[in-house]
Amino acid sequence: MSTSAGAAGALPVVAPLDTRIDLETPEGVHLHLHPAGVVPRALAWVVDAVVRLAILWTLSMGLMAMGPGGQGLYLIGIFALLWLYPIVLEVLWNGQTLGKKMLGLRVVHADGTAVGWLASFTRNLLRTADMLPLGYAIGVVSSLFDPRSRRLGDMAAGTLVIHVPEEAALPAPPDVPARTAPVGLLRVEREALIGFAERHRQISHERQVELARLLPGLQRLPDHAALAHVLGTAAGLLGHGEPASPQSARPDTERSA
Repeated sequence: MSTSAGAAGALPVVAPLDTRIDLETPEGVHLHLHPAGVVPRALAWVVDAVVRLAILWTLSMGLMAMGPGGQGLYLIGIFALLWLYPIVLEVLWNGQTLGKKMLGLRVVHADGTAVGWLASFTRNLLRTADMLPLGYAIGVVSSLFDPRSRRLGDMAAGTLVIHVPEEAALPAPPDVPARTAPVGLLRVEREALIGFAERHRQISHERQVELARLLPGLQRLPDHAALAHVLGTAAGLLGHGEPASPQSARPDTERSA
């Protein structure tokens, strides 16, 4: 891990340890994209190849017996499976073919939005260049050297192949009465309180109390009262229950003090 020192007193800049891409949408939503490497993408391609071969074999059993007309339809089927199969599925099936679905992958635009027709057409059309000279050699080399594991088609289309994030279960609300948050809390302070409430069950009780006592005015309260005050404020910010009024909350604080 490399660091670079800036001006005197500045914090060191730490190089990232993984390939995660952090984005923020115009609406202020934070996205974390994890580009897929060569191996999972190759396995997804193998699955799709097996699926297409199975469909072609099934079509050949019926169409080839129909004479010249059937042979023409068979050729159309080959074209559709080679070129239309990935494009149609990627656009209409949330950026996934059958192979990508099985491997937990998805094609998106570089800004994290759903892939469109033009981008999907471009990235799949340029497979002819990525396959040169043999066995996707150019595509593999470009993916290995690109920081986002993109082949030439993805670079030209402005797309990424990412791992589909697992859907995290919603954390249980704090098991304490909600409190009205103090007036004038900054956004970063509200996020810190909510983040603490969402993850407090993952840390020891002693550490929870230690973190709760970092807030001004809670140092003199008993352990359970300080922790309940912080979790109750977070519960109020999350909208769990009716926040207690300042008048009803003040006597508890005064008795605890």
